[in-house]
Amino acid sequence: MAMQFKRQVKAEESVNLTPLIDVVFLLLIFFMVSTTFTKETHLNIDLPEAVANPASTAKEQIEVIIDASGGYSVNGRALVNNQASTLKAAIESYTNNDKTVPFIITADKAATHQSVVQVMNTAGQLGIVNISITAINPAEQAN
Repeated sequence: MAMQFKRQVKAEESVNLTPLIDVVFLLLIFFMVSTTFTKETHLNIDLPEAVANPASTAKEQIEVIIDASGGYSVNGRALVNNQASTLKAAIESYTNNDKTVPFIITADKAATHQSVVQVMNTAGQLGIVNISITAINPAEQAN
């Protein structure tokens, strides 16, 4: 007679998730409580408008004005033609070999893009490094 042993039924092993869920809830509560105390602040900034008087300009500067027909004026003196060589000679007469002199380009809104680029190119060829581009206020132009 052979002995028969009864097999014992093993209980299923499982992971107890209760402590994990407790930790997740505690973390959730911690983050909810810690974020409610942050206060966002906003800065109110009043941006300036372009209606103020122009700033005082330096005594020595070169201003090239381009009119609607593409004609040039250098420091208030109109040039005889709009050739690049004439413009270059006029600008050179005002630079006195100072490449840091403020150079201002003011163009009419009807002036061609080519006219403005020609002035910028001439200033670049002369080595001028302080170039500003301005626009004429329509209200000032009417006066």
